[in-house]
Amino acid sequence: MTTYKLAVIPGPGIGGEVVPEAVRLLGSTDLKFDCRYFEIGYEVFKKTGTPVPDDVLAGVKKTRACLFGATATPVGVPGYKSAIITLRRALGLYANVRPAKSYPIQKSMKDVDLVIVRENTEGLYSGMEFELADSAYSMRVITRKATERITRFAFDLAIKRRKNVTVVTKANVLRMSDGLFLEVARKVAEDYPEVEVEEAFVDVTAMRLILKPHIFDVIVTSNLFGDILSDEAAGLVGGLGLAPSANIGADYGLFEPVHGSAPRLAGKGIANPLAAIMASKMMLDYLGETSWAERIENAIITVLKEGKVLTPDLGGSSSTTQVTDAIIDAL
Repeated sequence: MTTYKLAVIPGPGIGGEVVPEAVRLLGSTDLKFDCRYFEIGYEVFKKTGTPVPDDVLAGVKKTRACLFGATATPVGVPGYKSAIITLRRALGLYANVRPAKSYPIQKSMKDVDLVIVRENTEGLYSGMEFELADSAYSMRVITRKATERITRFAFDLAIKRRKNVTVVTKANVLRMSDGLFLEVARKVAEDYPEVEVEEAFVDVTAMRLILKPHIFDVIVTSNLFGDILSDEAAGLVGGLGLAPSANIGADYGLFEPVHGSAPRLAGKGIANPLAAIMASKMMLDYLGETSWAERIENAIITVLKEGKVLTPDLGGSSSTTQVTDAIIDAL
């Protein structure tokens, strides 16, 4: 039997509470994992001068995939760069994949089953900023290479789903950068004649996500637009406690809950572990263990449908560990 080497980076806040629960659930399967734990982020920066030390990066690269919890990014600290963005770039994780799916809870809209594919390396998150006189500037970088790579990823994903891709831009205003994104997407679409393609502006898409989310299958867009739209989509299906994500590259995958460190909930034992567990389910799909991935999702659905063991964000009073226990029992 294959033993999967995993990097585990729980991080601060509730990351250190929910990621161990996801690892505990993985341990209840008959799969074998060699978990290697690492630390990155601000506390590491204070000790070493870098949020992602070279030895940590080298250790992570020796594993098949990473289960990541959270990182807190301080504002206004000279020399500090986002640890997770640094890690994504170093590992070449160009595709951020954010599913939003209806589950049997009161807070979820019905018939939502979409995936937002977000370009993960450039756009307004390219990190190219500078000040000049009394002004500050951020460079929005859109390249032909990165756009072709992310749109092909989205079309390949759509082939496995309902064969529909919505290309989201603001090309009527950002004529050069989003104009290039749209031009490349149209060219890529020619190679996928079986996929229905729609083009939409980001503001219209934001409205349609609220009014008609069931019409979407795969949405592909640039970094900032994807970041905003995916949080909006999470709100439709129960909030960030049910929002996992994957960061995929050519030969590596990093999987994380979207909610971040959530310091207000840290230490209370009530953080929702489902996003981290769903992220581990996505990781199993990535590793080819689709049967166990399906079983975990079915167990989650069973627990949510029963409605007896829920954390406070979903209207219950159960603890983080009690929810994991219930899912393991459902397996």
